[in-house]
Amino acid sequence: MKEKPRRSLGSDSSCRTGNPIDDCWRCDPDWETNRKILADCAIGFGRNAIGGRDGEIYVVSYPNDDDPMNPKPGTLRHAVIQEDPLWIIFDRDMIIRLKQELVMNSYKTIDGRGFNIQIASGPCITIENVTNIIIHGIYVHECMPATKGLVRVTPQVYELRSGSDGDGISVFASRDVWIDHCTLASCHDGLIDVIYGSTAITISNNYMLSHNEVMLMGHSDDFLPDKSMQVTIAFNYFGEGLVQRMPRCRHGYFHIVNNVYTGWKMYAIGGSANPTINSQGNVFVASDSNFTKEVTKRDSQLGYSEWKKWNWRSEGDLLLNGAFFRASGQDTPSSYTKASSMVARPASLLTTIIPSSGVLSCQKGSQC
Repeated sequence: MKEKPRRSLGSDSSCRTGNPIDDCWRCDPDWETNRKILADCAIGFGRNAIGGRDGEIYVVSYPNDDDPMNPKPGTLRHAVIQEDPLWIIFDRDMIIRLKQELVMNSYKTIDGRGFNIQIASGPCITIENVTNIIIHGIYVHECMPATKGLVRVTPQVYELRSGSDGDGISVFASRDVWIDHCTLASCHDGLIDVIYGSTAITISNNYMLSHNEVMLMGHSDDFLPDKSMQVTIAFNYFGEGLVQRMPRCRHGYFHIVNNVYTGWKMYAIGGSANPTINSQGNVFVASDSNFTKEVTKRDSQLGYSEWKKWNWRSEGDLLLNGAFFRASGQDTPSSYTKASSMVARPASLLTTIIPSSGVLSCQKGSQC
């Protein structure tokens, strides 16, 4: 089985790291028994996502996806379409190769802790018109577009799906979604896309690598419902082989806080259609190329005369190897109220106490 990439970002002699998500649950050696405590550990705009906290444990025992129309009990597809809340875990290491996109129902947690769980080499995860989703501890890679086909979306309902773009995780017209401690790489389209009026989203502690267009926030410049979008992007590691869109934002409010960026090949944070971007306590390490030192990129037909009014600020960021952030708009606290979701830690701490990003190697009976 392919080994999942992990990125260790420093160590500390004590269990606590200063990362409020991890400090909430990782020090518990009985994490396996107390899995659902995770649902109370979210921060940021997606902090109210409870996933399947109030439901039963569902154990996935088969990696197969033989019939997306009639999924077999014990498979991941059978679990995610159920109407009741479910906390979904696995009984062994698995590589799950889906035949169609995995369309999730509301109030579900996919929890890969304790095993090497991969979704790869086929269509991947679709979170569409639902609420309260937690995705944790999954290695998502080599995702491919889905073709047109019939897919079961609830126990009673199936749909003729028109196909998917090949995103790792696509969030469409959904709210209260938390994506945490996943590793994502090398997908056909985006690694994580959040579009079509989705809001109340947190993307945290993920390790992303080897990809071009990493994250898209917002459907299009003309899609005005995305003006209410609020997304927190926190404690992620944007690693080797990434080109752009970390994220690219349209409309909406984006709190980009305490992430580590290394060597983007075009730009790190971009946008169009007047998004509000609140960058706090991040570490930006530019590559050695003199052509990619700027963190930011704006797409505007009218150019500077338009984007100079967009509220983009850098506060407490650590800009290294010549990296620079081009701020614009207002710098008053009130201008960023809707783009503020948590207290930023000092960027200097990220080089010494930030925990591992991406999928964790959790062993039963030990701190994770």
